[in-house]
Amino acid sequence: PYVIVCNHQASLDLMGMVEVIPERCVPIAKKELLYLGTVGWACWLSGIIFINRRRRGDAIDVISQTAQTMRRDNVR
Repeated sequence: PYVIVCNHQASLDLMGMVEVIPERCVPIAKKELLYLGTVGWACWLSGIIFINRRRRGDAIDVISQTAQTMRRDNVR
């Protein structure tokens, strides 16, 4: 497993990143993206895992659970 960090500058960059991210990848994004209209819906439908950065404990829990799943299922 490995981690790819993308620092995108606009909401449409996310759609471009989907094309270059390898298969069997677990995408994680900030929860604010969920509320960007059709972009948010597309993110949600594509299986992106959202973290709430304002609630530190919840964000850590989500990332920890995701890391366990990545190791178990051998995904990136």
